[in-house]
Amino acid sequence: MQPADYLLCPEWLIAMEPDVTARTGQCVAVADGRIAAVLPRAEASERIAGEWLELPQQALIPGLVNAHTHAAMSLLRGLADDLPLESWLNEHIWPAESRWVGPEFVADGTRLAGLEMLLGGVTCFADMYFFPDQVAEAAIETGLRAVIGMIAIQFPSAYADSPAEYIQKGLAMRDRYRDHPLITSMFAPHAPYTVDDATLTRIRQLADELEVPIQMHIHETAAEVEAAVADRGQRPLARLAGLDLITPGLMAVHATCLSDDEIQLLASQGTTVVHCPRSNLKLASGACPTTALARAGVNLALGSDGAASNNRLDLWGDIQLTGLLAKLVESDAGAMPAGEVLKMATLGGARALGLIDQIGSIVPGKWADLVSVGLAGAATQPVYDPVSQLVYSAGPRDVQHVWVAGQQRVRNGQALGLDGADIVARAQQWAARIRPGGDDHGGR
Repeated sequence: MQPADYLLCPEWLIAMEPDVTARTGQCVAVADGRIAAVLPRAEASERIAGEWLELPQQALIPGLVNAHTHAAMSLLRGLADDLPLESWLNEHIWPAESRWVGPEFVADGTRLAGLEMLLGGVTCFADMYFFPDQVAEAAIETGLRAVIGMIAIQFPSAYADSPAEYIQKGLAMRDRYRDHPLITSMFAPHAPYTVDDATLTRIRQLADELEVPIQMHIHETAAEVEAAVADRGQRPLARLAGLDLITPGLMAVHATCLSDDEIQLLASQGTTVVHCPRSNLKLASGACPTTALARAGVNLALGSDGAASNNRLDLWGDIQLTGLLAKLVESDAGAMPAGEVLKMATLGGARALGLIDQIGSIVPGKWADLVSVGLAGAATQPVYDPVSQLVYSAGPRDVQHVWVAGQQRVRNGQALGLDGADIVARAQQWAARIRPGGDDHGGR
């Protein structure tokens, strides 16, 4: 008998590989934090020795991958709503960040975001924000897998004074967590309009040397593209191509404004697009041409963006919007079918973050980052197709259990080992300071 820590026996197994179908009568054996075997129930009883965990009327899926967020901005949730991106960012968010963002702010905001994501079935997130060491520590405390952005931006902040210092501090963070099983890193230059050529060239060189990906906001709005043309005489993607930045390691976040030639460029270079539909809709940034990108062969991943522009870190909502928005944009009810959308939220994110060999599907050898979703409720019954039910009907309320690297982090919808009341109370204390007329005490 092969020993295992436990076996998960769901009603439906959606392994994502070799395809996105729901299989019945399957069990998943977990040992030492990894998937040891996927096999029929009858065979498991003969071959595997370990605790059996039955998951009736539940679908077992790989953990969701939130491929782009600014986790600490959960503390700015609802601060400046119903505004276009330029006004939202320049007149509200950046001034608030300048005044309030510090290590304590980032730690508390990331804990709040981590709790929300974990309860919603997210097991891995990619973060782009200041004080990345605090992001890493909060992720570890929450039990989430995280890809921490080594942020770079042209102007000073409470975190760093210059592009060189941003890069230096980011590299120190990377070295500090290099051997942690839950933490990896990526470069995170904010956007073409906030990072100069010299800094981008240096990041490109370092990314090659260290073999880490790069994530950047690119073509987020038509206004951004128009401003770049007026200022430099070329669109941002053309400028990045000239700097040799369009590579398989690049994640273009948002990408709402793309020409056919630009789509073919991204496809030919193996670049990923990270789609953030709810944030794009709320800020009226535009609609990412996901169907055209998928048709061209571009890898697609899903991100929530930050809670200041999305208001929720609910990747289920972004999954549903991805399918629905594609159908609307294409005037085609068959555009972006459910299985493709679920793949974006799992395998697509894993591939984008350089973790395709470690997470994103339920196959032996990968980390046991797993989520069981209950489909027994009134909003998810009856079940004709579990994959469609997950994409069009399920939500965070249906997440029953979550495991990260084999460790159970959510049981029966409740987070384990976290003081949720304290995390929320600290967020409320921040709101009391930040709201107009609040306590004028910064978080630095």
